[in-house]
Parts: sequence; C-alpha cells; structure tokens
Amino acid sequence: MSNQEPHRVTLISGDGIGPEIVKSAQEVIESTGVRIEWEEVKAGQCAISEFGHPVPESVLDSIKRTHATLKGPMSNIRGTEFPGPNGYIRRTLGLYANVRFARSFAGVKTFYPNTDIVVVRETTEDVYRGQEQMIGKDAAVAIKFITREGARRVISFAFDFASRENREKVTVVLKANVLRLTDGLFLEEARSISQNFPNIEFEEMNVDAQCLELVRKPQEYDVLVMPNLYGDIISDLAGGLVGSVGLCPGVNIGEDISVFEAAHGSAPKYAGLNKVNPTAMILSGALMLEYLGENDNALKIRKAVSEVLVDGDYLTYDLGGTTSTTQMTGAIVNKIETVL
Repeated sequence: MSNQEPHRVTLISGDGIGPEIVKSAQEVIESTGVRIEWEEVKAGQCAISEFGHPVPESVLDSIKRTHATLKGPMSNIRGTEFPGPNGYIRRTLGLYANVRFARSFAGVKTFYPNTDIVVVRETTEDVYRGQEQMIGKDAAVAIKFITREGARRVISFAFDFASRENREKVTVVLKANVLRLTDGLFLEEARSISQNFPNIEFEEMNVDAQCLELVRKPQEYDVLVMPNLYGDIISDLAGGLVGSVGLCPGVNIGEDISVFEAAHGSAPKYAGLNKVNPTAMILSGALMLEYLGENDNALKIRKAVSEVLVDGDYLTYDLGGTTSTTQMTGAIVNKIETVL
C-alpha cells in the first residue's frame, strides 16, 4: 500500500446499469492498492427529485475541484425541459474531446482481429447542441454549429495524441462534399493542422465511405477525428467491430478536467439484472489511473482484463458467456493479485 496522499476523484454512478458497472470499476481500482478518496455526487435521473435538475451545480463544482471524475452512463430524459446530462456536462465544462478506444482482444470472437482504433469526437458543437425549432406544424430544423476554434481545438488534440502515443495516421471524417460550409470549415482546419505533423499520415474520408471501409478493413485505421454526430455513430460501429461496445473505454477531455466513462449508454432494460459487461467501465478506470500518474496500477488492470478474456471462463452475455457482472468483476480482481 502506497504511503502517498490519496487521489481525490469525483464519482458519479449514473442511471440504468451505471451503478452496477461503476461499483465494478471501483472494486477493481481499489484492488490494485491505489488510494482513492471518492467524492460521490448525484447526477442523472436520480438527482431530479432532490435538486430539480439532472446535473446540479454541486456536481459541476465537484468535477472542477477534483479535475478527475469516474462517471457511469446517464440517460437522456425525453419529453422534459431538462438537457441531456452527458452533453450538458461536456458543454458546460468545456470538455471538447470525447476519446473512445476500440481494440480487439484475444479470446473475444470477432471478424476483425488486430483492430486498434481511437475515435476522437468533438463534443461541444454540431447538431448535438440541441438548437432545434419547429417551422409551422409540419417541419422542424436543427442547427449544425461548427466554429473554427472548436474544430482547431479537437483536431489539434487528435494530432497531439497521435504523436504522443506513436500512432501513424489521423483520418478526418466528414461530409464536406455536401455540407460545404460547416464540414468544409472543419476540413480546412484539419488540412492546416496536419502540416505541423509531417511524420503522421493524414487522410480525409466522407463519413459514409468511412463506415464502408471500417467494415471492410478496420486494421488500416488508427486515429479518427470528426464532429460530434459522426463521432457518436462511428464509435459505436467501432465497438461492434471488436466484439462488443462493452469493451470500449472512453474519456471526455477539457483544458484541466477529465471525465472517464464507458463508450456505451445506460441500457435501462438491463438495470439491476447483474448481467452486463463491466469491462468498458473498468478500462475507463485504468485510463483514469494513468491520468493520475498511476501507470503501474493501470497496467495491472489492463493485464488482468486481458487474461480474464483469454481464459474465457468468466464472460458476460455480450461476449457469448453466461457470467454475471459481479462474477466477471471478481475474476478480474483475482487476476490483479497475480499479474506483474
């Protein structure tokens, strides 16, 4: 056990399957011996009755105070005046880059072994800002909002990430041949920024062609960067390519704040059934440990997860097994004691 001061981390359990998989991630993180002081706050549907809003100001204050947050998935609340809690946190705190990792694992059935894709999605702009209106009774419009600053910020992040992580290629994904002003502006910035990284291959793809090529030959892609809507869709596609979105961790990144979360949603129909895959949330916890400077403990978690998947004895339904959430979590915790 380390004698250093504990890391202070905001904890948001979320909705649906969120509390179950966040608990799994906590157990695995704590089994490494790292010291975490969890600052637990309520957000999502569970917060509305108490605070009158899915994301109370106290939640935002906690995230800003700790700089590191482990967050479970939260459901959008349809038919109400409340904003979607995930997007609200990203926009309010300036978490401009959502980074989702899709990597194939030995032991997981997939048509696409050796896939290792990182989707970098801009998350404060595009049609996800929720600026919609009716035109009379029979038509509606949504505003696709792209700024040069927003594009430059997330594209620069993607290239910096690729350089830092020794990635070889960055692909910008758009539909600029049709959306010539909005996606065209994003493309302009990508072309300009790419010139500062001569050692990284730069590629442009229309989003429809990108979907086709990912299904044909995903191993040829590395870092993908794109506006908000395309990123939401492509990251789920990437999860399917590697066998399950339940294997895909993620993080929302701002200037000095990072919020770590699984790439998947809250899956309310599975809430409380103890059957969902906790891996994406656990691997998001490993990303968080890296952010906190706990690289050795992050590596322990990754190795333990990989060994459990290879063994194949404790796999949840999405991976072809019958293991419960708690059983898979227990298997990973047990592996922690033997790795490294």
